[in-house]
Amino acid sequence: METQPPVPAWDTEAVLTVPNALSFIRLLGIPVFCWLILAGHDVAAVTMLALFGVTDWFDGHLARSLKQRSRLGTRLDPVADRLYILGAVVVLLIRGIVPWWFVVILVARDLMLAGLIPVLRRHGMLALPVNIVGKAGTMLLLLALPLILLGAPSSLDLTWAHWAGWTLGALGAAVYWAAGILYVRETVRLNRSGV
Repeated sequence: METQPPVPAWDTEAVLTVPNALSFIRLLGIPVFCWLILAGHDVAAVTMLALFGVTDWFDGHLARSLKQRSRLGTRLDPVADRLYILGAVVVLLIRGIVPWWFVVILVARDLMLAGLIPVLRRHGMLALPVNIVGKAGTMLLLLALPLILLGAPSSLDLTWAHWAGWTLGALGAAVYWAAGILYVRETVRLNRSGV
């Protein structure tokens, strides 16, 4: 029986593609997003995050429809999402909206994953493919943080947003860590296989 060669996960090695340009714009927006929160322009910050959420979906759609899926693009998306989460929790901590332990929980997970990089590099990888659990945890946190912000007494003080935000935040942190443990398990399996 004849086997088919594996289909590559990307269509191009080009850096300057439409989807990558959208991802770079999202990355460049992170300092602006953080400044908006620090300056107390909370509705503008949440609006910006919502717009970037749309571009996150749109760049993936464009990459598939224009056949511009690239190795760089698959790395830019999760990096941008992690930086938005990290930036948001740090500025929310500075404003006194989230407690330090919540920041530690999220940052510790990313530090744990950073510890996997040397093992992945030995196997010719920079990162593992994003799994569905990781996507779910990221989505929950990206929904939770704006709600936590809008529910804070120093912001719009929306009671429903406070409760919804912290519920999604707790669930998101748990799923975020579950994904991290799956990445560790996959890295250990990769290392043992000696591929």
